[in-house]
Amino acid sequence: MDERFNRWLLPPLLALLFLLIVYQYVSPACPGAACPRRPPASAARRGGGPAEREEEEEAAAAALPRLVAKFPFARGELCRRVRFDMRGRDVIVFLHIQKTGGTTFGRHLVRNIRLEQPCYCRAGQKKCACHRPGGDKDTWLFSRFSTGWSCGLHADWTELTSCVPAAMERRGCAGNRTLR
Repeated sequence: MDERFNRWLLPPLLALLFLLIVYQYVSPACPGAACPRRPPASAARRGGGPAEREEEEEAAAAALPRLVAKFPFARGELCRRVRFDMRGRDVIVFLHIQKTGGTTFGRHLVRNIRLEQPCYCRAGQKKCACHRPGGDKDTWLFSRFSTGWSCGLHADWTELTSCVPAAMERRGCAGNRTLR
């Protein structure tokens, strides 16, 4: 009985299962009334007038849920200007967030920005020396590619806030005590 099942019944069952899984991925994402309605194929071919299209767009917009801002930032916060004094004591602390392009961006920070005194990168090494203009020890950038993982691997905001001042002092860099 088992041999007959494996030979004649199992392949059609597997094919049916495969088709059901494919149908899930190909079928529309929202069920029936929740989706904005599309005009019938005949109406799409004849084009319809601008008024008809406007009505359809309004109906489609009304059917979609409104998005509510989860973190409503004030316009002043989003558009504020912060002065960064590279020659002074200011330090940029790069918060690396995994899977967001942070490695590429961090690499561009040390290698591709046109500065008065660019970061010095040796071939074959991941860390670069990002010294302030006119200085040879003090750094303006606290990141994986300039200081290494000084506060641990993928340190979050809380860890960086408590760790950066002490790490900068260990490196002999005073840094600005005002954390932003």
